[in-house]
Amino acid sequence: MKPFLLILLAFTAVLFPSIAFASADLGQTLNLTNHWIGYTAIAIFVVAYSLVILEEQLHLRKSKPVLLAAGLIWVLIAIVYASEGMPHAAEVAIRHNFLEYAELFFFLLVAMTYINAMLERGVFDALRDWLVHKGFSYKALFWLTGILAFFISPIADNLTTALIMCAVVLAVGKDEPKFIAMSCVNIVVGANAGGAFSPFGDITTLMVWQKGIVQFTEFFALFLPSVVNFIIPAFIMQFFLPKGHPSPNEGDGAVIKKGGLTIVGLFLLTIVTAVSFHNFLHLPPVFGMMLGLAYLKFFGYYIRKTGQGEIDTSDLPTSHAPENSFDIFDKIAKAEWDTLFFFYGVILAVGGLGFIGYLGMVSEFMYGELGATNANILVGILSAIVDNIPVMFAVLTMNPDMSHTQWLLVTLTAGVGGSLLSIGSAAGVALMGQARGYYTFFAHLKWMPVISLGYAASIYVHLLIN
Repeated sequence: MKPFLLILLAFTAVLFPSIAFASADLGQTLNLTNHWIGYTAIAIFVVAYSLVILEEQLHLRKSKPVLLAAGLIWVLIAIVYASEGMPHAAEVAIRHNFLEYAELFFFLLVAMTYINAMLERGVFDALRDWLVHKGFSYKALFWLTGILAFFISPIADNLTTALIMCAVVLAVGKDEPKFIAMSCVNIVVGANAGGAFSPFGDITTLMVWQKGIVQFTEFFALFLPSVVNFIIPAFIMQFFLPKGHPSPNEGDGAVIKKGGLTIVGLFLLTIVTAVSFHNFLHLPPVFGMMLGLAYLKFFGYYIRKTGQGEIDTSDLPTSHAPENSFDIFDKIAKAEWDTLFFFYGVILAVGGLGFIGYLGMVSEFMYGELGATNANILVGILSAIVDNIPVMFAVLTMNPDMSHTQWLLVTLTAGVGGSLLSIGSAAGVALMGQARGYYTFFAHLKWMPVISLGYAASIYVHLLIN
């Protein structure tokens, strides 16, 4: 196959997540890479992702085209396998894909439920208002929001953390558009860097951990490279910040509702439970997370029973619950369902492409021809063009044979490479919407050279110490 086509396939593969660790363990498979089924599947895939890219312009939620693409691709695969006398091969492969997705789905659902519960209890609002009312200078707020983004994202996630910190800079920097834009860049870099050294900081690290490639404590070997990735651009950018202090804000600030801090503690306990299940009982972390959901459910029952005028609505539909009640199912309902269904679509769709044989070709080109280090650096750069989550899923699908240091490297690059452009991570995309008019693609692009410097330095530090 011609080199440019291999590059196109490599780019296509890393655009889309897949945890279809196809073929090797699934019995006899057919190589359909030169079959009309394969070409049709790629065409469906490209059209679907093009619609995802145009989500803002079309106002079409990103989950819809990929759900359709996943169904069509597997229908095509099932037809050709049935015609070859292997009617159950596609069934076995798709069940393998679906099990992998189910673990991711329930893990994320529990985490999202906890985050929504903390949002409802005012935990993050109180943090935001505390920062706003302290009267820090622009430079101090720049560093504080960046550092908090770096250290909160490993526990929560980089998207939620970025949104919280962006709310702070929007509240205090309304008179300084330049401060808002630069702080948003800093927050995106900090949140992505902080998420790279924790299994809970990003879905990319979560997938690597759940697959058992990197153990929980081993992620912390990426702490220093992540610090370097954040510190270098922040240090350079601080010299271009506006001088002085923002105007003081009026108001008493948000107050954490009853049980808010307890929910934070229960979330940390849930993380400990998930880690313990994985490390000591050798059970999938998702089972620990589901046990942690029970902690929150029982505490929600306690809040309702002891709250002021609140009633037990556990057996009532969410629509029948009074406004002042704490309904855990309401928190579940407010999860990012479009994102969760989007993951299903891309995982199953690219799983189909992996089963057809394309990802094996991509792996041979990237990790065979380019070498592991160059390939992993390229993964980070590609993650800036699209999103780091699908990039890591594609790498896990290809499952190249490389050293532990290289697996840590690709975990780092896929996590922090998304900071090179505003569209490269969920945090950047979300902040372009939240700080519309202040933080734009070109406002971020202006600082790409110093972010690239941090990216290169973090890779060097990793290879030096790990």
